[in-house]
Amino acid sequence: MATLTKSKIITGHGLHGKDTGSSDVQIALLTERINHLSAHLQKSVKDFASRRGLLSMVSRRRRLLAYLHRTEPKRYRALLEKLNLRK
Repeated sequence: MATLTKSKIITGHGLHGKDTGSSDVQIALLTERINHLSAHLQKSVKDFASRRGLLSMVSRRRRLLAYLHRTEPKRYRALLEKLNLRK
């Protein structure tokens, strides 16, 4: 992921100026990587190593979303709307 794209995601989803570790930012970064890797895997069907990495990223995002849902339901719903997840 390009540095410019990553910094845009961090500033767009961070809670404050230098927020890089909150659940919102981590979920947004994982979503971007998942979307990028999904597009790659549609072209490269036999890339099983990348498919395994994709599955681990999806499960990590699922755990972070569950944590956010448990602790901050309003932020959870706002993030789902912003990232177009779980339509």
